[in-house]
Amino acid sequence: MIARTFARRIAGASLVAAVLAGPLVVVQSASAAPVGPGLFLTVSGSNDTWIRGVDLDCESGRGGDHPNAEAACAALDRARGDLDALPGRPRPCTKEYDPVTATAVGEHRGRSVDWTRTYPNACVLWSATDPVFDF
Repeated sequence: MIARTFARRIAGASLVAAVLAGPLVVVQSASAAPVGPGLFLTVSGSNDTWIRGVDLDCESGRGGDHPNAEAACAALDRARGDLDALPGRPRPCTKEYDPVTATAVGEHRGRSVDWTRTYPNACVLWSATDPVFDF
């Protein structure tokens, strides 16, 4: 009787662990580097409560699926591919702390990019990086 109860608990714990681990695999694959030219841009909320991502291809002229690819590519070109040097569009932002993390992985004009920054809120992100992370 004790052995059977113990076996049930182990089986139940294994099932719970498998169920909880399943979504982790999906999240990890969503942040993988893109295949092909260009950049994969993401913005995620605090503790990855949400995430958005787009492809930005400035080389082929297709632009990827970024909603404002032409302006984003122009801003990246002015910054010579250095996302820390983006001119952004300064605007007043609240001091609300709701952190967002922006990432860019891939290649821009032959230069490898692997960039991540966390901003205190989405307004500060857009102010610093507009139009690149405006999607």
